[in-house]
Amino acid sequence: MNYLESFREIKTFLFDVDGVMTNCAVLITEDGALLRTMTVRDGYAVKIAVQKGYRVAIITAGRSTGVAERLKALGIEDVILGAEDKVAAYRELKKKYDLIDDHTLYMGDDLPDRDVMLKVGLRTCPADAVPEIRELAQYVSPYKGGEGCVRDVIEKVLRLNGQWPYQTD
Repeated sequence: MNYLESFREIKTFLFDVDGVMTNCAVLITEDGALLRTMTVRDGYAVKIAVQKGYRVAIITAGRSTGVAERLKALGIEDVILGAEDKVAAYRELKKKYDLIDDHTLYMGDDLPDRDVMLKVGLRTCPADAVPEIRELAQYVSPYKGGEGCVRDVIEKVLRLNGQWPYQTD
């Protein structure tokens, strides 16, 4: 099956946060708070996917409650923080929702994402992922982390299934 057909089959999106939903940069305030930025265009695509009935979940080693609140506000029910073992987190989601590997897309950008990427049907990454992850990915977005890569993969799936708003193709 070619990767475009793989996109058509996706029912579940799994994303890392730092380097995927953000640009990997962390601003540190004087009181030690860590600040990240996310593009609202990725957020818009997430909201559409959730509204259309796709499952969207986050598996991240990060522990930011602010990030979790933002993601939950977009409609993501499953935000797994502090996931040192991302494969175990994926297994929990699979069991909870009877997920099918071939219908699951994962987007990661760095070595901690490798093992879970090997479990899913469609392995994706942002343009600026580390070389080992780019080599493993079946699809490398032309967009960098935090700069539209999340929207890119969501939009592809929804367009291929005739579910993207204002679709012209």
